[in-house]
Amino acid sequence: MTPKIVADRAAWNQALLALPAPHLLQSWEWGAVKAQTGWAAHRLIWTGHAGAAPAAAASLLVRRISRLPWGVAYAPKGPVLDWSDPAAVELALAGVEAAARQRSAIFVKIDPDVEPGSAAGQQVIAALRRRGWRPSAEQIQFRNTALLDLAAGEEALLAAMKPKWRYNIRLAERRGVQVRLGSPDELAVFYALYVETGSRDGFIVRPFDYYEHTWRTFMQPADAQAPWAALLLAEVEGDAVAGLMLFGFGATAWYLYGASSERQRNLMPNHLLQWEAMRLAAGRGCAVYDLWGAPDVLDESDAMWGVWRFKEGFGAQFAPHIGAWDYAVNRP
Repeated sequence: MTPKIVADRAAWNQALLALPAPHLLQSWEWGAVKAQTGWAAHRLIWTGHAGAAPAAAASLLVRRISRLPWGVAYAPKGPVLDWSDPAAVELALAGVEAAARQRSAIFVKIDPDVEPGSAAGQQVIAALRRRGWRPSAEQIQFRNTALLDLAAGEEALLAAMKPKWRYNIRLAERRGVQVRLGSPDELAVFYALYVETGSRDGFIVRPFDYYEHTWRTFMQPADAQAPWAALLLAEVEGDAVAGLMLFGFGATAWYLYGASSERQRNLMPNHLLQWEAMRLAAGRGCAVYDLWGAPDVLDESDAMWGVWRFKEGFGAQFAPHIGAWDYAVNRP
């Protein structure tokens, strides 16, 4: 059960890419940027037996509780492993439990992208319950998401969209909306749009320095295997009216941050922006486009229903996951 502790960025990302479905939030870079808010990343690899290839990996974030000897632990969208392999599941869960205990965590949280309705998902849920894990009342990340298959090609992507969405993409092009790549020096422009969006939609926006450090880290990848990010800006006559931050790692691209102004909304810049993001992701070798977030239930009463309808219009498929689970290392 003793894990290998990885202290080299390239070695960690390479190990993740050798496992099924490595997630951006388990990358070396994501652990590094979370240090801004007091989290320390412990990057651990478990093997089934000596000399074997990695069976599981977890970037375990630990945050100390002020003036107390304990902390809390969290493996965002992890651990990374083949969740259809029962032996790997047992190895990973036992390893995460032990690692959290060794680091004096009161509890540890995981929220892997495992489909609950699949046979593997049912086995994972049974293993979690048997080992004493509990469904968490606090979902740090979105439980569910919306996915697009980029491998189908541009014609198939357009054909799968609702007619109104295809029309809006062409409308934006005809009306002069232009989408281009932004540079790290233009992050302040995007942040201004993000603040406006947060004020309109009612979500909390951190100070600019936090986002700038995070975005720059991914926009300037260290090598070809590192995760990457791209800033896309939609402009009308040189005025940035919408933008998004696209992240990529392995075969997946994630749309994590989006922002738009009230200016020129009738020109449908967000539709063209998403389309160009899909094309960019496919051009960089990604087969999956994760639109990052979907309702807990597909019902109009859900607070994310309007967001889901926008994503669904592009042909995105609803992807349910088991959500966050907590293990009480220190039960009292």
